[in-house]
Amino acid sequence: MLDVRWHDDVLLHDTGTGLFDGPDPGVLARPELHPESNPRIENMRSILERGVLAGSARILPGRHAAVEELERVHDSGYIAALRAACAVGGELTRSTVVSRTSWPAMLAAAGTALEAGRSVLAGEAQVALALIRPPGHHAARATTDGYCFFNHVALCAEQARDAGAERVAIVDWDVHHGNGTQAIFYDRADVLTVSLHMRHGSWGPSHPETGAVDERGVGAGVGANINVELPLGTGDGGYLQSFDRVVAPALERFAPDVVIGACGQDASQFDPNGRQAVSCDGFHAIGGRMAELADRHGGGRLLLVQEGGYAPTYAALCLEATLLGVLGMQPQPDPLAFLPDDLERSAAAIAVAAAAAGL
Repeated sequence: MLDVRWHDDVLLHDTGTGLFDGPDPGVLARPELHPESNPRIENMRSILERGVLAGSARILPGRHAAVEELERVHDSGYIAALRAACAVGGELTRSTVVSRTSWPAMLAAAGTALEAGRSVLAGEAQVALALIRPPGHHAARATTDGYCFFNHVALCAEQARDAGAERVAIVDWDVHHGNGTQAIFYDRADVLTVSLHMRHGSWGPSHPETGAVDERGVGAGVGANINVELPLGTGDGGYLQSFDRVVAPALERFAPDVVIGACGQDASQFDPNGRQAVSCDGFHAIGGRMAELADRHGGGRLLLVQEGGYAPTYAALCLEATLLGVLGMQPQPDPLAFLPDDLERSAAAIAVAAAAAGL
């Protein structure tokens, strides 16, 4: 059985319409919603309630996080400034906006992730998914970035450490580099951060990290940060080889007590914010590999936290496929995938990542 934690307040975060740095919405007949908007997450909940997982997934309540819980990862001044910004609304970075109803949504996202983590740590759930928005893996201790405000996987990692876990592993397959998570744990040896992402480099002051293989940590954290920087167009084969050649050996060496997945679907073939080519079958296989890693290193306990995924229909299908893989259930036919899987181009990048990590 899969526990899905949900709170209605995640729908209060209003990102508006129009493409950032795009055409003036006034010249368009039908401006698009901001990519990080409610339809993506509403479709995900719907497919879990009405699709093939309906009998295997139960929707359970989330909660709001307390400010004291957020301070376990984020600076108190940053939290206060973010709350003040929400009271006014507006643009925090060129792509990241808040509305006057965003604050309760942020608290609901963080608290629901922590509640999912608590249920796994307490043995109430073997596998739990925090189905939340806004996402979190770009947020650093005092930095908003890439639609993200609070870093949910980092909060859950600290929660696990507080509960007695000596080592926690975070595996992030969102299409973008998990720069905020990297920054938070960059000098620590007790949390392994592994990010699989398309090559995109830095995109400004809020995201100075590039996601390159030579960003391995500092001080005690050297070797506990691993980046697999994949070329554009990488498909199922490249992502699965990344798991087999880098992720699995890295976790074997690190021997975590708890495994957390930053669960994004924006590496899919149809995502507007990514340029990769993973299909539903690829996500199904990723889910299976995450379950194997959790069986080997966490007694089967696995926490998944929703990150990106901005194609409102296909992202929901990809999430369903991932969870079917986690639960060992058969994949569903993919109604859309058609791009060829060019493993040869990504194999060299994977070899570089494995060598840089000493694997």
